[in-house]
Amino acid sequence: MILDSTNPASITQAAECIASAGLVGMPTETVYGLAADANNPVAVAKIFAAKGRPSDHPLIVHVADAAQVHTFASEIPEFAHKLMQAFWPGPLTLILPRQPHSAAAAAGGQNSIGVRCPAHPVALALLHACADRGIHGLAAPSANQFGRVSPTTAQHVAEEFAHTAYQDMPILDGGACSVGIESTIIDCTRGAPVLLRPGVLTVPQLSQVCGQPVLSNSEQLRQYLSGTESYFSYKNDEMQEVQPAALKDAPRASGTLESHYAPRAKVRVMDAKELQSALDILGEDAQHIAVYSRTPLRTASQVLQRRMPNAAPLAAQQLFATLRELDQTAIDLIWIEALPDTPEWDGVRDRVTRAAA
Repeated sequence: MILDSTNPASITQAAECIASAGLVGMPTETVYGLAADANNPVAVAKIFAAKGRPSDHPLIVHVADAAQVHTFASEIPEFAHKLMQAFWPGPLTLILPRQPHSAAAAAGGQNSIGVRCPAHPVALALLHACADRGIHGLAAPSANQFGRVSPTTAQHVAEEFAHTAYQDMPILDGGACSVGIESTIIDCTRGAPVLLRPGVLTVPQLSQVCGQPVLSNSEQLRQYLSGTESYFSYKNDEMQEVQPAALKDAPRASGTLESHYAPRAKVRVMDAKELQSALDILGEDAQHIAVYSRTPLRTASQVLQRRMPNAAPLAAQQLFATLRELDQTAIDLIWIEALPDTPEWDGVRDRVTRAAA
């Protein structure tokens, strides 16, 4: 049930649905979310059921402003405050120590919680309407079946749940998402900022705001002291030694499975030369293939071609919509040109790599 979000009555209807432990399709600047009261375990269970998502796979909680973070987080490091001030509202999720009695179901059983403040005006209007009803955060993973391509329009959400028990849920139409891929996720629970999922915000941008390096993954953490048995991080503005055992306690985060964001068609990633060679070899025998590339390629007439933008932000904005469009055709294979190995392409490259896995 797609609602006109410019009508205040639609926001009221959606907020009342949330207050009744229901689900709502909510637009954000990244992708559309499947929203429910983050502190209501019955409502959160509906998210997992609707998506077919494992209940130990944590959800991100969306808040109206930084003040609401204290409802869910027991501690906010100084570098996390800096990130909130610089990038909220916006496409950044922070993993923080969780308040013991808050959002346990949404956290997937972890003692940490992912929190972000979205930049979309419709999402913020819904969050404020829910706050007026005593609901101070919405768990809202992407509004799609688990592991599949994320939705970037209200129609995508309607199509995703059209033949399920949730086909009548309200979906607020906020237009096409301006960012188009999910938020950057930074783990703030280990004394140093650690990138768990790339997005449109780059590591150099984040590091500059933090005033210290944002470490990209566990391997970089181990390399922080050039191969020694421990690494150092900042905590309470002091350098402290952290043992490698801390790496084992790294929180799970949304969208970090090896295979994710996958269309029904099989995805393969090749550089432009490999793509052209494969197309030349197949010639007129190429059947049920789509090519998504920045480089112009010679193809047989039956090959479905889509041009990827040369600018990373535009490519991010269009990626999921393009994959969904191609998936609605009779193709079996989607060949995607390999992406540049530069920071601004990290988020798009991550999504394409997981789609191909």
